[in-house]
Amino acid sequence: MEIIIQASQFLLSLSLLIILHELGHFIPAKIFKTKVEKFYLFFDYKFSLFKKKIGETVYGIGWIPLGGYVKIAGMIDESMDTDQMKEEPKPWEFRSKPAWQRLIIMVGGVTVNVILAIVIYIGTLMYYGEEVLPIKNIEQGLMVGEKGKAIGLETGDLVVSVDGKQLTRFNEIDKELVLSESSIGIIRDGEAMEIQVDANDKTKLLEGESKIVGLRFPFVIEAFGDTSSAKDAGVEIGDWIKAVNDQENLTADMIHDIIPEYAGDTIQLGLLRGDEYLNISVAVPESGKIGIAPQNKIELKKYFQLESQKFTLAEAIPAGWNKTTGVLKDYIRQLKLIFTPSTGAYKKVGGFITIASQFPNEWNWEWFWNITAFLSIMLAFLNILPIPALDGGHVVFVLIEMITGRKPSDKVLEYAQMVGFFILLALIVLANGNDILGLFK
Repeated sequence: MEIIIQASQFLLSLSLLIILHELGHFIPAKIFKTKVEKFYLFFDYKFSLFKKKIGETVYGIGWIPLGGYVKIAGMIDESMDTDQMKEEPKPWEFRSKPAWQRLIIMVGGVTVNVILAIVIYIGTLMYYGEEVLPIKNIEQGLMVGEKGKAIGLETGDLVVSVDGKQLTRFNEIDKELVLSESSIGIIRDGEAMEIQVDANDKTKLLEGESKIVGLRFPFVIEAFGDTSSAKDAGVEIGDWIKAVNDQENLTADMIHDIIPEYAGDTIQLGLLRGDEYLNISVAVPESGKIGIAPQNKIELKKYFQLESQKFTLAEAIPAGWNKTTGVLKDYIRQLKLIFTPSTGAYKKVGGFITIASQFPNEWNWEWFWNITAFLSIMLAFLNILPIPALDGGHVVFVLIEMITGRKPSDKVLEYAQMVGFFILLALIVLANGNDILGLFK
């Protein structure tokens, strides 16, 4: 059922993005009286799931959910309909229109994607607001995983800057560590320090799927083992361990390390049960384990001081714009990392399975809209790249024509389209191949 919910959110998001992107081409084409022969959600190789002709355009749904398209008359596109190009240009065809009109038609899809992301972010900021955990409110440092330890971080460190850029929010840390280029600023045992990073460190940070750092949570008891001296002593599920003997303000990882030190002895647990504080003596067996397990899912705002903000429309507009440009900049930085072979980041490029897995396994509209906004930005940027077969490739040829006054020949456009198609095919194989390999790991 969880997979179905994730897949449903993914398909809804993908469909929305495709339809709006193609509308970005369709609307200016119609404004400039250019004939649009087809408007399709998904690809319709050999057959369609649905199609209906309205006016001069066939609207349909294909069966291959890899994208969608509008087929504009007189344009060399992914359909590779070269027969039409052998005929004399008609006034309603794309090739007959002035270069500036063709340019607007080609950038229409990308423009809509950018506007969509901005609108989504404005809407989510107004409706849901924003709730963040400031780094300054993390009092006992971070839990550091194996990847973080491999580059010199230790549990208890607090990451406060990357490459000289000050970080303010906890959810920025993992991303900024991966994208770091030279140094990581930390506070360790109250002292400021710097850790130098290089390409080898990037490789270490990209290995595996776990987080680099996480939060150090309190030890709230969720379950007991088959044998539990803590349960026998009167400890209950839901108790929050505040102290062990004379040591206070302990996190779950600290308690995990402390209790075995008292194997064969007795410890005094300071427990918060509701509003009542209790002291309970617990015998520690020779195994060093008292048969307790902490909660895995912790409600952040119960244990950390979060900052919340609600936005008016006047506040949400600039905030939505800033969020869009910030996500775009981060995405470009990620692509730079991917195209640096020494980091091995290309091995982490994911396809449709990876994208679908970003959606929660429970229907969550806030997550849905935020992921959709990110995908819209990603789609806009990838489409504007100067690769033949993408919008950006068409834009390059139109710009060359506008600058030189000479239109590229149909043969040049055909060959460029084929080259672009094979580049895209290679990228699709890489991304989805990584997904498939990941299923067997």
